[in-house]
Amino acid sequence: MPIDIEVLTESELIDLNHRIVARLQLLQQLDAHTSMLEFRIGERVTFRPDGRPPIEGMITRYNKKTVSIITDDGHRWNVAPQLLSPARPRSAGKPGTANVVSIQRSDKPSR
Repeated sequence: MPIDIEVLTESELIDLNHRIVARLQLLQQLDAHTSMLEFRIGERVTFRPDGRPPIEGMITRYNKKTVSIITDDGHRWNVAPQLLSPARPRSAGKPGTANVVSIQRSDKPSR
């Protein structure tokens, strides 16, 4: 059903714009959620940031639009799930193949 925007008033155009933006945001959230369901917390994944080599890490949390990943060297990333792919399985028995990641503590005092 085509909409003739030439006959709409300014307030009607603004309302239409708000509805379009809300609908697009909903569709993006649904896409992100669907992509998140392909992965589980604790699963090893890989992604490629712009201008960098691939990074591998473990999913630690689902966020609203992203998943949180901790890399083997302890860095944290929030990545859109559409950019993730499963990491290749590590061979068992080699040193450093445990699913344990050390996290650096900040120098801030805890409450």
